[in-house]
Amino acid sequence: MMKSTFDFKGKVAVVTGGARGIGQCICEQFRLAGASVCTIDLSDNGYFVGDLAKKEDLERFAEKVVSEFGRVDYLINNAPPAVCGIGQASYEDFEYAMQVGVTAPFYLTKLLLPYFNDGSAIVNISSSRDRMSQPQTESYTAAKGGISALTHALAASLAGKVRVNSVSPGWIDTSFTVYSGPDAFQQPSGRVGNPLDIAGMVLYLCSDLAGFIDGENICIDGGMTRQMIYHNDYGWRLNLKGTE
Repeated sequence: MMKSTFDFKGKVAVVTGGARGIGQCICEQFRLAGASVCTIDLSDNGYFVGDLAKKEDLERFAEKVVSEFGRVDYLINNAPPAVCGIGQASYEDFEYAMQVGVTAPFYLTKLLLPYFNDGSAIVNISSSRDRMSQPQTESYTAAKGGISALTHALAASLAGKVRVNSVSPGWIDTSFTVYSGPDAFQQPSGRVGNPLDIAGMVLYLCSDLAGFIDGENICIDGGMTRQMIYHNDYGWRLNLKGTE
């Protein structure tokens, strides 16, 4: 087995949405570093199957974690809300996205707060869409903007007890596909991201190496949101349907 850069032996990590994608990778990296991992997901994950939008599921999950371990060292609010836009989304669709993306991280933090160990950390997974958008993405974008703001509010409220930071991924291919051509080269880093790019930062933010980082949002997008794009500049061209 590969050796982890981090040593989290004896630590307890709680990860939401850990059955697939970025969440699954975060769980794997915590386990590789020696931590015990507790996850909640709608899909089977070997620990707890539940709906983050349901208050009773969050309470039962928290009770299970506390009864088995008695404490929490790291909470990773990763589970993504659904993407739906103003054109088709109902009131219920948008509300459900907010429950998964903002309410659940808040309430799970509240439930686990008495059990956070010394040196604990919370990492919220936001998105580069917390600062930019495509059409018909209101539910996802609003939820990701909400969790970014929740991050610095919690950091202020939990000062001296738990460090709270967030990570905003850009284009992350969860199947580890390697892209070439424009898909890769439009990113200043020259490639599309993968879940390890995010998991590595999550573990770093939980480690003692990040002990002076608090209330911060770190965008991991290969530099995409730092580009200034103008018509006919560096191959970018505006047409009637959008940007090429």
